[in-house]
Amino acid sequence: MRLNLIACEVLCRELCAALSRSKNQIDLKFLPKGLHDLGSEAMRAELQKTIDETDTTKYEAVLMGYALCGMGTVGLRARRLPLVVPRAHDCITLLMGSGEKYLQYFDEHKGVYFRSTGWLERGENSDQLTIEQTRRKMGVGANIEELIAKFGEDNGRYVYEQLHAYESSYRQLTFIRTGLEPDESFETKAREEAEMRGWEFDVVQGELGMLERLVNGDWDPREFLVVQPGEHIEARYDGTIFSALPEDPAA
Repeated sequence: MRLNLIACEVLCRELCAALSRSKNQIDLKFLPKGLHDLGSEAMRAELQKTIDETDTTKYEAVLMGYALCGMGTVGLRARRLPLVVPRAHDCITLLMGSGEKYLQYFDEHKGVYFRSTGWLERGENSDQLTIEQTRRKMGVGANIEELIAKFGEDNGRYVYEQLHAYESSYRQLTFIRTGLEPDESFETKAREEAEMRGWEFDVVQGELGMLERLVNGDWDPREFLVVQPGEHIEARYDGTIFSALPEDPAA
């Protein structure tokens, strides 16, 4: 098969490794990690634009190197080619190799923040950047006094707490090792970040199995959603994560 793959740059190393062993001919376009920071509506619009630019005379399907990603993929439409999406909440599942492995680790380790090679080299300081972007949009600086002055006592404190919520909700940083790391530098950087935040540190072995099955065309319906032309993606609040529904002709 000849396939078009649209993916987040956070998965660059892992997807390139999977593609190098795939039996299919695949063209690949990476989109910036910062797309997530724009919000689900803007993210969806950019993804849909990229999907619609696919040459339907060249490809048999469009693959998405994305997951639910904060609802950013919900609403995507398959217009003229099938659209294949992994059944995953985020890229951690893709790096872990399966939803089962991710859930098992998550159940055993509460309050975990994950890092991978891609997150460190392409999304470094992403949390702080998001906070700074929000502050700039609000027209305020970094301290609680300015927030209170702009929004009032109660609202100002609420906004400040929300901006810094991630700092108190996590207790551990886990580095996902996939075997593609060139040296120990990424793991060391993750360990140093955990120490700086006062969090525990762990390393878990990732797997490329799910990404390999995506690019190889092994689309078990329990693991991948295939959206046929004329359908769009809907979110499901169960283990299936996604479903495909036909477009409303009246819409």
